[in-house]
Amino acid sequence: MTTVDVFGKVHLGYVVVETEKFADWRRFGRDAIGMHLDESVPDVIRFRLDDNACRFLLHRGPAEDTTALGWELDDHATFDTIEARIRGRGVPVTAGSAEDAAVRGVERIARFPGPNGLTQEIYVNPTAGREPLRLAAAGGFVTGADGLGHVAVATKKPHQMRGYYSTVFDARLSDYIDETINGVKFKIRFLRVNERHHTVAIAAVKHLPLNPIRTRIQHCNVQVAELDDLTAAYQRVKALGFEMALSIGQHTNDKELSFYAVSPSGFEWELGWNPIVVDETTWEPTTHQGISIWGHTPEGQAIVEIFERFKTGAQSMLHREDTVPALAGAGVADD
Repeated sequence: MTTVDVFGKVHLGYVVVETEKFADWRRFGRDAIGMHLDESVPDVIRFRLDDNACRFLLHRGPAEDTTALGWELDDHATFDTIEARIRGRGVPVTAGSAEDAAVRGVERIARFPGPNGLTQEIYVNPTAGREPLRLAAAGGFVTGADGLGHVAVATKKPHQMRGYYSTVFDARLSDYIDETINGVKFKIRFLRVNERHHTVAIAAVKHLPLNPIRTRIQHCNVQVAELDDLTAAYQRVKALGFEMALSIGQHTNDKELSFYAVSPSGFEWELGWNPIVVDETTWEPTTHQGISIWGHTPEGQAIVEIFERFKTGAQSMLHREDTVPALAGAGVADD
């Protein structure tokens, strides 16, 4: 039986967040980052980056965390292929309701469990927003075939998490980064599902089963089309009083210029410009030393915040991390 490879037909489409901080998110998403704010659905905030009706969906709730990732698929055949993979391994798939689809602005949706408690949703045929697009980023955001951006996830089980995304979406390894942060050695694996250099980054403490990050994702990334929009957003974030995690800098692996702010829900938000695009005919994974060529200097990270992360890491050693073993296979041993 021939196995269908879905690589290139999968794109990160939206992110779902549970939060009570709607007022802060309005200011952060619209006024600081520069996205289109849509409050046409009661008790929900949606942010747009482009013609799609929803790129970030905010529900009310106490988690202050990302709860789900939405994956746009090119067609119904790809949807059916992925759904069959998941069901074939004994993992339940739940069809989304018409209301679920409508609030996300999609035609067809299904959801299934993901690692680290992050629900995965697949969908086809996003609908366009009804209002004219209003962005502070004059040049707009880069989405399209590359998807909305990427997410970085911290884990105690990096091999299993990589195995999960390889099994479900045929993700490919782009490269690795070895980095030491506050004396702790991390290895970061970068996975792509299309030409974007990476859509999922998997960060793990080397040789220690701990996770210092409270939230299900460490950061999300969106990309502006023009450098002026990156620098203007950096100034707006600071002027509006939001915390900056890392100043503007350039990454070693994808060469993206970016900064990291702290979102109202606590995970970081990377705004980037001009990363490289992978050429599948010539690309070979390599290992880079350090996340940045220059810049990305920590800002405003008081010593108490560093201790909080160590505390979170220590507590994580006592808790089991769900890896969805049926979809992770034996994991991918890569170091």
